Amino acid sequence: MRHLWLTAFTDILESVRAKWFLVYTVVFGGLVALLLVFGITESRIMGFSGLSRLLLTYIQLSMAILPVFVLISTVRSLAGDREAGVFEYLLSLPIGLAAWYWGKLLGRFLVVFLPVLLAMGAGVAWGALRGAEVPWQLLAYYSGLLMSLAWCFLGIGMLISTLARSSDVAQGGAFVLWLILLLFLDLILLGVMIREALPPSVAVGFALANPLQVFRTASMMLFDPQLVLLGPTAYVILDNFGQAGYILYALTYPLAIGTFCAAIGYALFRRSDLP
Repeated sequence: MRHLWLTAFTDILESVRAKWFLVYTVVFGGLVALLLVFGITESRIMGFSGLSRLLLTYIQLSMAILPVFVLISTVRSLAGDREAGVFEYLLSLPIGLAAWYWGKLLGRFLVVFLPVLLAMGAGVAWGALRGAEVPWQLLAYYSGLLMSLAWCFLGIGMLISTLARSSDVAQGGAFVLWLILLLFLDLILLGVMIREALPPSVAVGFALANPLQVFRTASMMLFDPQLVLLGPTAYVILDNFGQAGYILYALTYPLAIGTFCAAIGYALFRRSDLP
């Protein structure tokens, strides 16, 4: 465990010095600042106002920004070390492969998740100082969703980084994966499947295999419990999961995907022809 935390701390220091981390932090901090400046906490939509409205808007923006930032920064983790020629030096240190691999994963998770959480917390603290009521349940749920989403794409990024032999190939693979996940959101995927006369449950099942779609639907559920915005699709989701069941699914499914991909990446990493 000591070696794991030392590796995580080293990866955190390396990431903090990188330019992408500065951009990443400014983006999420700037998002909250812009939402506050433009008075988003004072608007009202579908009964949501104050900090609830701020959190709702922030979570939707995070869905578009967080995964691609996590992928692009993480896929360079192993592939970048290999390409930079420091792989042999790093692996010659008296640290086990498991501690090194999972330590880098843990360190990168803290780096990508904490700025998102701190930016959201800063927005909530500012609103609370101005007298707004803090929606603690919504804050905890959205924090869990963001953690689950970050871990999911972090595990996928580590798998891609393990498979790729150069950072360019790794970044290209991450970008293609991101485009595929965007392409197979419900608007396109469900339209094609319904046109081919597939059963609605099958079409929805394919859609809910996409972690982005799971996150998107879960973020809608608290302000739209009946999922009216999804149309007839909502009946399939609510009949099979229920509201509480789907919330639990949205929190655990991306975590399972991230852990599974990271575990596959570790197994390939151990069996590969290391320098």
